[in-house]
Amino acid sequence: MKATGIVRRIDDLGRVVIPKEIRRTLKIREGMPMEIFTDVSGEVILKKYSPVGEMSSLAQAYAEALVTLTGQGAAVCDNEQVIAVAGPAKRELLRKPLSPQLEELVQGKASFISTGENTLPIAQGAQGEAVAAFPVAAAGDPMGAVLLVKGEKSPGKPGSEALESARAASLFLSRQLEV
Repeated sequence: MKATGIVRRIDDLGRVVIPKEIRRTLKIREGMPMEIFTDVSGEVILKKYSPVGEMSSLAQAYAEALVTLTGQGAAVCDNEQVIAVAGPAKRELLRKPLSPQLEELVQGKASFISTGENTLPIAQGAQGEAVAAFPVAAAGDPMGAVLLVKGEKSPGKPGSEALESARAASLFLSRQLEV
């Protein structure tokens, strides 16, 4: 993205309005947490904050444990991108933006379990498909999801042990975000 600059005044409450075009381009929604920090040259920097992204090493370890335990590929995503992948399609899915279907599922805090024929596309422009998805939420807000990934060796319909393990992972990550 090209660097653009717009001059804005700060109101008496210290607020700065971010133009609608920039919010739309960067997918910044009302109520979304923003990280504010400064650098040595005096610039104020706004960055989208992802609580799940802050836990990417924990999410990666949990995804790897799910693969070891269930033999099924696993991934963890925040509201916008895949942050941890273990098993098939790791390179293809990691740091990719979510598919519109998965993004809608995450925002609705809904679960998805494949019946064997239907799958859920994980990322835009990537081949990975989820056979199960369980929401990660904190304080009632959607934060992401834990996914079971379809692979060559893993069936289209996940087993009950894999489903329970993924559901436990989503509950664990939700609790970690609330701490």
